[in-house]
Amino acid sequence: MSDDRLTLNERCILFVLMAEARELTNAELYAVAGLKLDGKNRRHLNDLDLVASTMVSRAYVHELTDGGAVWCTEELSRERPERSGSAGGALYSVLAGLHRHLDDSGQTLADIFRPDVAGQVEAAYAELTRGKGSDLRLALLRERLGDVPRGEVDRALESLARRDGVHIRAESDQKTLTAADLEAALVLGGTPRHLLAIEVPQ
Repeated sequence: MSDDRLTLNERCILFVLMAEARELTNAELYAVAGLKLDGKNRRHLNDLDLVASTMVSRAYVHELTDGGAVWCTEELSRERPERSGSAGGALYSVLAGLHRHLDDSGQTLADIFRPDVAGQVEAAYAELTRGKGSDLRLALLRERLGDVPRGEVDRALESLARRDGVHIRAESDQKTLTAADLEAALVLGGTPRHLLAIEVPQ
């Protein structure tokens, strides 16, 4: 039987952190999965060293610990918890299928679940432009995504640039560019680009 120390909600938190493969605030947890980690649930997962929670700007940021990653791996082959309901049954059925795939392929969870950097870029853009779809300097975007390696942000931007409604442009008035703008530029087609714009659906 699955480890009975954890509630279904706590298990779901661990699996969401596993799947997102990055730190998440409660706001991000709620946006991704309709869950929050606070109060006794946060303290419980912290005390078990499954999740590390750090206060940043008056809000907790949660990250799966190494122990949490081990728990997730081991949970793939366990039976679903008692009284977990149909949602728990469906979840553990999917986990069992994932376990079979990992066994057959020789992969690990880290091979499958990687951060959605393009999604982080889009979320940061929406936050910084307040959803207006206006030009955003890449220097500001990179500052907002400071914990994400530059190469990963570059690859995400290059991928987004191939989508309809996404524009990465050079600043027309080069005299306005700061040292930070020049450093943050993304070179596409041999041209340094300084601005990101993502059209807002009408």
